[in-house]
Amino acid sequence: MKAILNDVTRCTGCEQCVQACVEANGLGEELPAVRARPDGLSASRFCSVVVVSGAAYARKSCLHCLQPACAEACLVGALRKTPAGPVIYDPDKCIGCRYCMLACPLAIPRYQWERTLPFVRKCTMCAERIAGGRLPACVEACPHDAMLFGDRDALLAEARRRIRSQPDRYLPHIYGQDELGGTCVLYISHVPLDVLGWPAAIGERPLPAYTWPVISKTPVIAVTVAASLSAITWIIRRRMRIAEQEAQLGPAGPASGDHTQQEQDA
Repeated sequence: MKAILNDVTRCTGCEQCVQACVEANGLGEELPAVRARPDGLSASRFCSVVVVSGAAYARKSCLHCLQPACAEACLVGALRKTPAGPVIYDPDKCIGCRYCMLACPLAIPRYQWERTLPFVRKCTMCAERIAGGRLPACVEACPHDAMLFGDRDALLAEARRRIRSQPDRYLPHIYGQDELGGTCVLYISHVPLDVLGWPAAIGERPLPAYTWPVISKTPVIAVTVAASLSAITWIIRRRMRIAEQEAQLGPAGPASGDHTQQEQDA
């Protein structure tokens, strides 16, 4: 399984990775977003460079979790984890429910609020480039070797080697090795990465273990709500038909009907 190792100590904040991502994915100019967040990610920016601890920089993007909550939450399989590592998105299957956005603890998937027919958008780790034997665009563009691409196990070994050989340079921790059940985007750093969404309290338990108890009840809730709405609609329409019939008969309608029935009985 492929992964990306980010070395925060080598990132200079040049944002060439961001520009390469824009070009590779045809994202175009960034538009002011109504629901934009300060991390720089949006429906037209799949990665960003964030200032960490006021003196360091780190690239932020989808972590491509080993057991992604976004894919687990998707009712139609529009998001799925591939054997190669990337978590990819199929817009043809998406129904716009945005459960993936609610399920992701780092708020990575973004919605095209400005479009009439919107889609969910996020980094795919350049899955098509990987399939063709190429590097992800961000990794290829980095001029400072702040990112490495390769097999996840090999990158974990390299991260351990760097930390072991230069203990004064790195914190003794590999972000993404165990957190969230493990991710395919890894970090080593000299400063805490809370600003990227790695708070100290984040657990090692795979996210679907938290989200599935709620998501599994969604179809039942949806069916119940739909049935209730259908029943209410039927009752309202029936009452409307009765009201229309009474309006057509007028005040004399019932009395006239009774008189006619009495004549027939006679």
